[in-house]
Amino acid sequence: MKKYIIKRILISIPLIIGITFIAFCLINLIPSDPAEVALRVNDITPTDADIHRMRELLGLNRPFLLRYFDWLWKSLHFDFGISYVNTNRKVADEIARTLPVTLKLAGISLVMILGISIPIGVLCAVKKNSFFDRITRIIVFFGTAVPDYWLSLILLSIFALKLNMFPISGADSLLGYILPSFALSMSYISTYIRLIRTNMIETLEEDHIYYAKVRGLSKKSIIFKHALKNSIHSSLNALGMSIVKLVAGTFIIENIFVLPGIGRLCVQAIFGRDYPVIQAYILLMGILFVGCNLLVDIVNCYIDPRLAETEA
Repeated sequence: MKKYIIKRILISIPLIIGITFIAFCLINLIPSDPAEVALRVNDITPTDADIHRMRELLGLNRPFLLRYFDWLWKSLHFDFGISYVNTNRKVADEIARTLPVTLKLAGISLVMILGISIPIGVLCAVKKNSFFDRITRIIVFFGTAVPDYWLSLILLSIFALKLNMFPISGADSLLGYILPSFALSMSYISTYIRLIRTNMIETLEEDHIYYAKVRGLSKKSIIFKHALKNSIHSSLNALGMSIVKLVAGTFIIENIFVLPGIGRLCVQAIFGRDYPVIQAYILLMGILFVGCNLLVDIVNCYIDPRLAETEA
């Protein structure tokens, strides 16, 4: 098992390096001159001399690979450069200010996903084709089809404006995260209810469940100790990807609910052409993607050690 985990970690390293290279290349392939952009966003009409000085200041006159390795080395030390929009603040400071809001939003959403989808998915499988199961499948269909931004506007209109149960915006209290977290997690809740229901139904029809019934195990034990364990195991890979999508997909929700998260920061950076912020965002999302996949592989390895033996 240790060899398998070490192997997965070693595979992850070149992936992260590849992501850093892509993130750096994407910005450098943009037709506009970053030096000119840095001057114009600060309401300066640049002359050729100004652009030349700014290119020297930003190190844009150096060879491409030298700039890449310099940026990579600094990024490893959490130094992503200076924001073009706000030259008084470092990009690392902007990320440190906004990332906790996004992680809190994604964390509450993840709790909602697991806390709602697992019990409902199990209940739908146990009560297959019942009234509850059919109603749930209808709700799941609409929950998967409704876009996040539309659901956000509906929730704001009903629960914030009409009923005044939740604040319209802000991250000052836990209540301010309830509506955006539910809007962000609804499609995932619907997907996982359907996934867990399908996996549970398949598992409950397998031979080892029949033998468990013959041995006289209680229905509760069969469902939670045998069927649910196998169903959750098969859903772990999808869950790992969902964590990445939750964090990366917050930019729509954060802008609707005016939450000062990293997603909103990225949208502002795109419109303001703040390239260092965009680079840092791509890099962090890539590292999160690789890290979550690595974590899922390790958890799968501990749940089912046969995976490690197969890979070995």
